Amino acid sequence: MSNYPKPINRLIEALSYLPGIGPKTAERLAFHIVSMDETKVNHLITALQDSRDKVFECSTCNNLTDKDPCTICQDESRDSNLICVVQDARDVTAIEKVQDFQGKYHVLQGVISPMEGIGPDDLNLKALMDRIQGEGITELVVATDPTVEGEATAMYLNKLVKPLGVRVTRLAYGLPMGGDLEYADEMTLQQAFEGRKEL
Repeated sequence: MSNYPKPINRLIEALSYLPGIGPKTAERLAFHIVSMDETKVNHLITALQDSRDKVFECSTCNNLTDKDPCTICQDESRDSNLICVVQDARDVTAIEKVQDFQGKYHVLQGVISPMEGIGPDDLNLKALMDRIQGEGITELVVATDPTVEGEATAMYLNKLVKPLGVRVTRLAYGLPMGGDLEYADEMTLQQAFEGRKEL
């Protein structure tokens, strides 16, 4: 690897396990950590350990939590008949930042992707079906990414859930705020026209 002391080499290697962290960035981070005062290093160590040891999936929705069920599932002010289906826990956080959705969530932990060998059985669909049948869900908002895999997952969910009398909706997508039409691709423009609404 390099002529650095073994502990630094191990730290660089460990940091490079993180997504988006290449060898150079891992090296910079390692040297930054080595130069940090002991209190901050201990805080970092504790935060890493706690995140790994004390965070788990909610038994109801599969969102990441440190209590079971999670605070969203426990919140009685939320509409229990409305579930937003997302790919992973980061999507829950993104939607919650908007502070507009007042239903509950279900985290699929992925999307259907035959190219990656991920089929419906690899997703958290059984738990979703159990919730739909046991909790009286009336609407499912599918909030998977607008990709081929996200669309395939949305279509599969629609076929699976619609026969149960549950309304299945999809998040609208199209042009971003502040975007220029001239830079939009054809698919985005098509979806923007399909999702248009009356003013």
